[in-house]
Amino acid sequence: MTAENEQARAALTRLRTEVGKAVVGQEQVVGGVVLALLCGGHVLLEGVPGVAKTLLVRAVAAALSLDTKRVQFTPDLMPGDVTGSLVYDARSSAFNFRAGPVFTNLLLADEINRTPPKTQAALLEAMEERQVSVDGSPRPLPQPFLVAATQNPIEYEGTYPLPEAQLDRFLLKLSVPLPERDDEIDVLRAHHRGFDPRDLKAAGVTPVAGPAELAAGRAAVRQVSVADPVLAYIVDLCRATRQMPALELGASPRGATALLAIAKAHAWLGGRDYVVPDDVKAYAVPALRHRVRLRADAELDGVTVPAVLAGVLAAVPAPR
Repeated sequence: MTAENEQARAALTRLRTEVGKAVVGQEQVVGGVVLALLCGGHVLLEGVPGVAKTLLVRAVAAALSLDTKRVQFTPDLMPGDVTGSLVYDARSSAFNFRAGPVFTNLLLADEINRTPPKTQAALLEAMEERQVSVDGSPRPLPQPFLVAATQNPIEYEGTYPLPEAQLDRFLLKLSVPLPERDDEIDVLRAHHRGFDPRDLKAAGVTPVAGPAELAAGRAAVRQVSVADPVLAYIVDLCRATRQMPALELGASPRGATALLAIAKAHAWLGGRDYVVPDDVKAYAVPALRHRVRLRADAELDGVTVPAVLAGVLAAVPAPR
């Protein structure tokens, strides 16, 4: 590694510790968000209310000196409320573009499944093309750009499940679990001492990296080497999902490319310039869980997607 790359890796590694000043016990989720940033991908955070999903995204943005905006998705939210719209200016007798909250580095799409599909679809172009089109004119988004969306897994009334096409735009679907007992005690201890989740600066969260380190990290990740047996291992994992009896929809080739990107970023953060099978396994479930679909009878029998994917990882031999 060059000195610049090593400096960027050290800074992005410290990011986890910095976010930990505000968010307790979610190291796997924080690591997933960092990997998504390195890959230029988007993340879907799923968890019950009160597990610090919003706080986590805000803390990551603060520790990276990134501009961030939050959109609370509701049933009456219109596409223009997200992307922006043309507004008539009576003084100039012309329509001027008023940018929406999507024009930021890190967009927090809170409770994305509470808005109708038309508004959900407004994010598709932004997530895939890094631009929005208004009145036929494409407008590029700031770089870097990442969508961190949240959704509640237990409330179905008044929600609109994300279609497969939009789910596939997310690099990772990260489950945000309830904290362990000791972590929950630490949370209460912090609040007892006056911790205010709305004031990250008072919590001690300071920038430890910025767009320059992130750009250097992305460039270094692209140079990570992957041997042919590891490439074949990724393909075999995805092909195995298409043959699982419990799944009616397996991972597509896009799922394989997502898993490859995550594995390269994971290897680089680990201090290596080559990928090993453990890099593939580390985030295989978050990379694939939203790209497969259970059969109805399997779901009725209590089968879960993570359990099926764990079976795939156990069954497909890893190269040595």
